[in-house]
Amino acid sequence: MTALPALPRLDLSRAPAPPYGAVEVFSPLIRRVTAKNPGGFTFHGTGTYIVGRGALAVIDPGPDDPAHINAILAATAGETITHILVTHTHMDHSPGARPLQAKSGAQIYAFGGHQGDGSEADVAVEEGADSAFAPDIVLHDGSVIAGPGFTFGALHTPGHMSNHLCFALAEERTLFTGDHVMGWSTSVVVPPDGDMDDYLASLARLAARDDAVLVPTHGGPIGGPHDPMGRQPQAFVRQLIDHRRAREAQILALLSGGPKAIPAMVRVIYADVDARLHGAAGQSMLAHLISLERTGRVRHDGGALRTRIWQIA
Repeated sequence: MTALPALPRLDLSRAPAPPYGAVEVFSPLIRRVTAKNPGGFTFHGTGTYIVGRGALAVIDPGPDDPAHINAILAATAGETITHILVTHTHMDHSPGARPLQAKSGAQIYAFGGHQGDGSEADVAVEEGADSAFAPDIVLHDGSVIAGPGFTFGALHTPGHMSNHLCFALAEERTLFTGDHVMGWSTSVVVPPDGDMDDYLASLARLAARDDAVLVPTHGGPIGGPHDPMGRQPQAFVRQLIDHRRAREAQILALLSGGPKAIPAMVRVIYADVDARLHGAAGQSMLAHLISLERTGRVRHDGGALRTRIWQIA
């Protein structure tokens, strides 16, 4: 059997679940309310962040769940939600935007609507795609969103999804990373909307920044006083890059033993991963193979995208 290269160190933190519906305070400007939608892709659930005091921005309002929307409103009682920011259009991030808007009157800010192709993989993997979503204000890389006491810079970070944004809070050197960087798991990259080359380039961009804390939508912060592992954000992002490069090396090593289809490769490379997540792992593997094909290192038999037989070029 082909020996696979070892995976490098990856400091993942699987802290206990937060109290659902309760308010957690992370800093003078940042609070969180977590939706009760735990799962294989959401970890303990969608962490909706409330930023500011008095006048507020809400980041990733989560699923269209009345209990969660009511928890956000209870957490902000006596204050005014002025901005709703959405990192991307998966069903655990964006559908709550319109119900929250109906209760608050705030405008919705995002890169745009869902850009996927509507295929089974596009809508079924992860938590599904919010094809109905459309922001009131379309953001671009470098857009600035400002309110009384908070200033965000939008960073376009495609890879996990083509419309993915991160939001940099200037006042606290904190970057809200959505699903682009998570501290409990790696991110799924699902072609054709997801792209491994874009993902790695977006990670490299974050590794070159000086953010003090990274705050994912799922799981706890990376860096800062609320990270139980005391991780350094840029070093952790470099670990993610090294991890992806090692997965790429594993694929090449496995194919050196002869042509293979993705399911057979997943069973070997992801043997230690819950089989219920093998479908998503296969999508990320496909994203790696497409990247390797672009650089002439692998080729395939010309079959359908997800049933191709791959081999060393």
